[in-house]
Amino acid sequence: MKDKFVKKIIMGKYKGQVLKLPSKTTTRSSKGIVLESFFNTIQFEIVDANFVEVFSGSGSVGLEALSRGAKKIFFMEKDRDALKVLKENISKTDPNSCEVFSGDSFKNIDSVISRLKKQKEDAYFYIDPPFSCREGMEDIYDNMIELIKSLPEENVKLIIIEHMTGLKLDDNIGNFNKIKSKKFGKTSLTYFQ
Repeated sequence: MKDKFVKKIIMGKYKGQVLKLPSKTTTRSSKGIVLESFFNTIQFEIVDANFVEVFSGSGSVGLEALSRGAKKIFFMEKDRDALKVLKENISKTDPNSCEVFSGDSFKNIDSVISRLKKQKEDAYFYIDPPFSCREGMEDIYDNMIELIKSLPEENVKLIIIEHMTGLKLDDNIGNFNKIKSKKFGKTSLTYFQ
């Protein structure tokens, strides 16, 4: 059955727009309940904000942010199949407000930061790494912690990490402090500022 690999934008300008999802082997789509909770938390602040979706996959989180009024979305994705789907999904919304950084997110983060610095702007960073139980991903969370530590405070509005509920995150990562964490079964969202 083909349509289990699709998802709809929940709210905003592109509400109901169908997004394709890459095959489940390479990426994992954020659950609707997780997204709804997240966007309820930041719904008014997202308007006219920059949004960085690290490990974008299909881009469903960033495109939801765009639909709800974010002005610029930076997508970061390494997987070739996911990139193809991501670009297709972007084409159904507003490609001029989207920028795709293909390749390793841990390397591309510098390009995104220098773009924000040049514009003297900050962004929401939504970080949803492949779960560490996947082969070759054992150190993904350690690398993610290092990535967060490297982010300059003046360019960060909020960091949101979508992670396995079993992962214990410290109350502080670099200059950022945990403000809240919410569980959704096997998935959790933790916010740092």
